Amino acid sequence: MAEVLDITVAEETEIRQAYEAMIGSMRTPYSQEDREQMDRAFKLANFSHRHQRRKSKEPYIFHPIAVAHICAEEIGLGATAICAALLHDVVEDTPVTIEELQEQFGDRIAQMVNGLTKLDSAYQSESQQAENFKKVLSTLIVDVRIVLIKMADRLHNMRTIRSMPEHKQLKIAAETSYIYAPLAHRLGLYNFRSEFLDLCMKVLERDEYDAVARKLQETKAAREKYIESFIRPLREKLDTLGYPYRIFGRPKSIYSISNKIKKKQVPFEQIYDLFAVRIILDVPRDKEKLAAWATYSTITDEYQAVPSRLKDWITIPKSNGYESLHTTVVGPDARFVEVQIRSERMNEIAERGFAAHWKYKGINNQRDVYEQWFESVRDILENPNSDTVQFLGDFRANSFFNEEVYVYTPDGDMKALPKGSTALDFAFSVHSMVGYHCQSILCDERIVPMSYELRNGDRLQVNTSPNQKPNPNWLDMVKTGKAKAKIRQSLKEEKRKQGELAREALLRKLKKLHVEDEKAAIETLARHHTDGSHVDLFYDIGREEISIAQVLKPFTVDHGKLVPVAPASPPVQEKDPDSRTRRSGATKIKGTTKLLINGEPGDQLEYTMASCCNPVQGDQVFAYLTSNAGLKIHRVICPNAENLMANYDYRIMKAEWVSTSQHSFVAELKLTGLDSGKGVIETISHEITQMDLDIRSFQIAAQSGTFTAQISLLVRNTDQLRLATRALQNLDNVSTVSRVE
Repeated sequence: MAEVLDITVAEETEIRQAYEAMIGSMRTPYSQEDREQMDRAFKLANFSHRHQRRKSKEPYIFHPIAVAHICAEEIGLGATAICAALLHDVVEDTPVTIEELQEQFGDRIAQMVNGLTKLDSAYQSESQQAENFKKVLSTLIVDVRIVLIKMADRLHNMRTIRSMPEHKQLKIAAETSYIYAPLAHRLGLYNFRSEFLDLCMKVLERDEYDAVARKLQETKAAREKYIESFIRPLREKLDTLGYPYRIFGRPKSIYSISNKIKKKQVPFEQIYDLFAVRIILDVPRDKEKLAAWATYSTITDEYQAVPSRLKDWITIPKSNGYESLHTTVVGPDARFVEVQIRSERMNEIAERGFAAHWKYKGINNQRDVYEQWFESVRDILENPNSDTVQFLGDFRANSFFNEEVYVYTPDGDMKALPKGSTALDFAFSVHSMVGYHCQSILCDERIVPMSYELRNGDRLQVNTSPNQKPNPNWLDMVKTGKAKAKIRQSLKEEKRKQGELAREALLRKLKKLHVEDEKAAIETLARHHTDGSHVDLFYDIGREEISIAQVLKPFTVDHGKLVPVAPASPPVQEKDPDSRTRRSGATKIKGTTKLLINGEPGDQLEYTMASCCNPVQGDQVFAYLTSNAGLKIHRVICPNAENLMANYDYRIMKAEWVSTSQHSFVAELKLTGLDSGKGVIETISHEITQMDLDIRSFQIAAQSGTFTAQISLLVRNTDQLRLATRALQNLDNVSTVSRVE
């Protein structure tokens, strides 16, 4: 929390105005009694936070008011949730207790605030961040409004993140991308997801974000003119249908445009579907499908449709409740334009997700859509001994997917699973016990491997056997979080059973050694040998991978307690001046200080560049303290960065470049182009040599008139890498050049 500073009279006026504006933005009706309760919540929050300010120096109370405003206007929550949003930080940051809230506001609001309060810092866990996320996510099956308020809280934090130090911005953005964006997607909050990803990109990929934003601004006038020319001939035809409608164009998010540029390996100017045209029909529920398809017919009468890009999520809604009819057509100047057709009801569900579904529950099985997902979350939460970081990974696997595959049971019931799911995922989706005892699977009357990747329209039948049990290989065959969690739970239970005899033998040995606190002794042994896992310790002993004598060897019994044996003094050896540089895997970076790590010169510390992302001087980077390999320097867009920052923030250190050292860094480039038959390798090599760069490795493969090359270069900084990329891109026959992340 920022420094203590009393609130001025002018600020009090602004606070009151912000609160009244929030009340005025509420989309859900409320009673006089509701208003009085919200006023009481505001007064308590305002008084409790009176001495606190945010990093931006503004009074802290503006934050809970803003969170409540997002809940009221952008999600559409009611008075009870607004009270909880106003009070969401009072227990965590002020002397107010849950018991006091319970007394003043009742059980429901107290329960919601408790769900939003982080675990005490004294709570012991490998990753307190992960434990806090798990606590919030577990409220999904209690009261989903708690999670919706948390989403609003994170959205406001991301909107105001610029007042935070840069290294904290990186951690918060990584957490948001790792957990909150998938959660927003799964709860149907498309606007939240899109804004989360844009704001994360603004922090984690500043240059790319600024480049796309600048191009969008430069092309705004031309884009608006094109949208109007596209819409103009449609208006007259849509008017003849007789359905009230709204039609407008909107640019796609900066994140999605950047993603498309990376995937297609083309410049901004060659991305044609930069915007989507949306048509929202104001029709009764029983006429929605008829009106949508009539509108589709009208559009395709005017413009040529691209058949492969028709998406019908009206007949079969997405698993998060999203309903819409999407088509892509060829507009003026042969440019692709995506058109989205939906009703006002569908649009409200698309924008407000789960929060809107209560208004329409019972319509198109909206409630069932979410109940099925909550059931899968319940399955993942079911195992109380599950590793928290693993839980988050499973949760993401269950949440973060854009595309689905639709398959059928022998009875004709349809099941929606993430694209890429396997036959074994299907077995677990039917029932956990069906998955546990799955022996074989038939797809359209033929046996397929358990790892078979599902396709739309597959009809599957699972054959079970009571003797069949999951094995560790099954974890590599499944994609869904539910299947992974259930397989791990089964394997752990099997390990526990196999280790039971070993446990009893170890307890007898401890008793014989007169160890008084056997539980504490086993905890000590597990921490030393198996990273704290009792199950793995007993299992290893039971399989005779380690004997009880070997388990006890590093310890001795002193006054009834297990204590580590004092290590023998190592013989004095002459220091090897090169010993520090001959570490396994990589060497210490030498020479001029190139990094500040937590504000200290990097040359005073042992650090290596992470091989997963190969940072180059000038990249946005952070330092990660590994458990056994010292400090590793990662790029903030490293494939592993989100996981590290979201789960192990206590190991993350601030890192920044401070010099223009002549030290070389490894950077990998991928090239694609036309294979002219000869001279490709020579041309590329010559261009690199001309830039005075060293090639560390060069791999090239040609197929069907095209080639793909991967080149590892030694460069001094990102500027030199950009020049090399541009020069190679300009070569004849080279189509794309991209840095390998």
